[in-house]
Amino acid sequence: MTSRKLVTKTLEFDNPERIPRQLWLLRWAEINYPEQVSKIKTTFPDDIISSPNFLKTSPQTFGDPYISGTYKDEWGCEFYNKHEGIMGEVKSPLIQNWDELSKVSPPSEMLTVDKEKVNRFCSESEKFILAGAAPRPFERLQFLRGTENVMLDLAMQPTELETLIGTIHQYNLKLLETWAETDVDGLMFMDDWGMQNSLLISPDHWRRLFKPMYKEYVDIARSKGKKIFMHSNGYIYDIMEDLIEIGLDALSSQIFCIGLDKLSEKFRGRITFWGEIDRQNLLPEGSSKEIRNAVEDICGKLYKNGGVIAQVQFGPGAKPENIYTAFEAFNNIL
Repeated sequence: MTSRKLVTKTLEFDNPERIPRQLWLLRWAEINYPEQVSKIKTTFPDDIISSPNFLKTSPQTFGDPYISGTYKDEWGCEFYNKHEGIMGEVKSPLIQNWDELSKVSPPSEMLTVDKEKVNRFCSESEKFILAGAAPRPFERLQFLRGTENVMLDLAMQPTELETLIGTIHQYNLKLLETWAETDVDGLMFMDDWGMQNSLLISPDHWRRLFKPMYKEYVDIARSKGKKIFMHSNGYIYDIMEDLIEIGLDALSSQIFCIGLDKLSEKFRGRITFWGEIDRQNLLPEGSSKEIRNAVEDICGKLYKNGGVIAQVQFGPGAKPENIYTAFEAFNNIL
């Protein structure tokens, strides 16, 4: 069975032969553990990969987001980084005052996808291939305006906020529509919404402002026969029913932060859990036995003829032996 078929059967709860896998590899791990990373990738190759961008026109960026110093992304947002291998933070937002709103210029270069090259890439692979772009409206809003400003804006609701959100959203629609016209198997979007035990904003506020946008992203995927994935960190239990309602196929979230029993009771068999092993405690500090027990717990409580993808993030603090053990355990679970 090809990786493409394996992932599809998992998303459709159609009894895949094994748990599909995907390593989320941060540059930090490649810098600090190159030999271990190579062994993990060779022993447990990914079933899910992302297509290269294959852009006809390169975006205007400056620097490297994963080395110490300053990096300017394709929107003109400037990130400052103190730690090699990890992406930095925006310290000086592009729009510190609303009279600077005209500075926002969505990067048209990211829409110049060479669809023939993407399609060729897809035809030459048996992997399940995600689009090479992942819109993130809430995070983009923070990159452009600054997190503190955004939280105040969401409370005060100035008309300029509506304009900025609309600009970001309309651009995201174009980006997803562009990728939906290629032969990739799935589209993806992302936004980190959770703190340790609650959302960053009220669920009702989220439903009014962001749920309609996400539904349009899902509708684009559905209209072209694509699967649709989302990533969101933190405790997001309060909006998971909404994400299922709008038609999301797979969700990457911090399932140990939310609680496996809680997730199993309400969502098992209704959405695919796209990872993950606890990276706050288990991956950096857990024993091999604890890692294997965690994998058994995930599959025992969340798997139902599919619905589980072994997505494991290898980032700061994680022990390479724990990443290896996690994939080994997932590989032998069925």
